[in-house]
Amino acid sequence: MEVWRKARLINLVDEKFRTLLRSGRLAAVYYSPRGQEIVAAAMGVHLQPTDYLVTTYRGIHDQLAKGIPLKPLFAEYYAKATGACKGKGGPMHITHPQTGVMVTTGIVGSGLPIANGLAWASQLKKDGRVTLVTFGDGASNIGAFHEALNLASLWKLPVVFLCQNNLYGESSKYEKCTAVDHIGERAASYRMPGVTVDGNDAEAMWRASAEAVERARAGEGPTLIEAKTFRFMGHYFGDPGAYIPKEEYDAHLAKDPMPRTRAAVLASGIATEAELAQYDAEVNAQIEEALQFAADSPFPDVGEIDIDVYGATA
Repeated sequence: MEVWRKARLINLVDEKFRTLLRSGRLAAVYYSPRGQEIVAAAMGVHLQPTDYLVTTYRGIHDQLAKGIPLKPLFAEYYAKATGACKGKGGPMHITHPQTGVMVTTGIVGSGLPIANGLAWASQLKKDGRVTLVTFGDGASNIGAFHEALNLASLWKLPVVFLCQNNLYGESSKYEKCTAVDHIGERAASYRMPGVTVDGNDAEAMWRASAEAVERARAGEGPTLIEAKTFRFMGHYFGDPGAYIPKEEYDAHLAKDPMPRTRAAVLASGIATEAELAQYDAEVNAQIEEALQFAADSPFPDVGEIDIDVYGATA
């Protein structure tokens, strides 16, 4: 049930942001995670508040699954002083160390070495933290991916590498850019476990995540998880996604993980229709409260312009 709760929160927040952008009530860069909700939710249930997350520009689902509060999240999108980064980072640079959201990066693949640094610090301090780093299939083709996996395996770092393979790197189809059939196969080159799972299958994703997090926390080193999924929106908000063949899109839409997971929750008897509707109402109320908070919050003072930018000098 907790996987569904996190996934539905992601789903409703995403719907709200897209509505705000379409109506002109919000002007911001936005990369929808629609279709990838279960990947983040099934991983998020295994992470502690003190664990670290490094994610990408398409990372709002990861941030929400990790537990970032709605108010500072919305306020950051509106560039307000109460935002997670005081309104100075914007959606592509969300950080919230209080919930372990350490880095959101707009540079493809750049989060992997940073995750190693966080994991190394945890290893040295013996604090029991696990670092999760998420990235897309395109990031697996750059040097930082291979360097990070090699070092993490060599030092047995407590890090989980989660590739959210939505089958398109921006507008390029997976098969045109990647030689291997499964990114999970690349783990063998670095002597670490590698697994490819259906990222839209809540149970399969839950099991793979549980094993990887447990392994990292026990000091047994890193794991590479490739979660096969699909994004139902364009690469960025406003991208019509014309490069995706209609028959391919329709085939994936027929396997939409949200109704699939919702049906499984109802069939299991964990929750009733009324209880799911009640949860939706609660989340929508929280979203509206966060939106009002963002609207009422001030913009950063001009005196903040150099703060958090330059390091202290002797």
